[in-house]
Amino acid sequence: MEQVYIGLGSNLAAPEQQLDAALMALIQLPQTSLVRSSAYYSSAPLGPADQPRYTNAAALLETSLTAHQLLDQLQSIELNQGRQRKAERWGPRTLDLDILLFGKRIISDERLCVPHYHMHARPFVLLPLAELCPADFQLPDGRWLKDLLSSCPVDPTLQRLHTPQLSTTQAVDPSRDD
Repeated sequence: MEQVYIGLGSNLAAPEQQLDAALMALIQLPQTSLVRSSAYYSSAPLGPADQPRYTNAAALLETSLTAHQLLDQLQSIELNQGRQRKAERWGPRTLDLDILLFGKRIISDERLCVPHYHMHARPFVLLPLAELCPADFQLPDGRWLKDLLSSCPVDPTLQRLHTPQLSTTQAVDPSRDD
């Protein structure tokens, strides 16, 4: 099983509920367990400023899926929650699910770049990720999470909202019969 960190974001159609639904969908993925999730954060949008604020979080999964199988599953969740892929790079969206880290692997191909290519410059990615990682966490490319956090641009508008109250035990533990 690989430990995988997922970034979640939404700024359309009730963003907190979109993230709640995405976390519940992650619980249902084959060969995958949701270990835990971070608090939700509110952040200013990247790209066009005339869009709503984002709600962001991170999730820690354990999976035996390959990186590309997981990517396909994440894109299916996005589509099921109304995601429309457009040419506009940083436009508004119902749901964005990104593989931030996939075990200790470095992946770079036409579909996937892991570690996520711009996470080092995004406090709305790093702060939720730091909630899920040990203090001395080192990325597969050798960078330390604490160094990325200290050199990341500050976003004075970033707000920690709350931690979602999900009951993952029922989905993860098939021996329960309630």
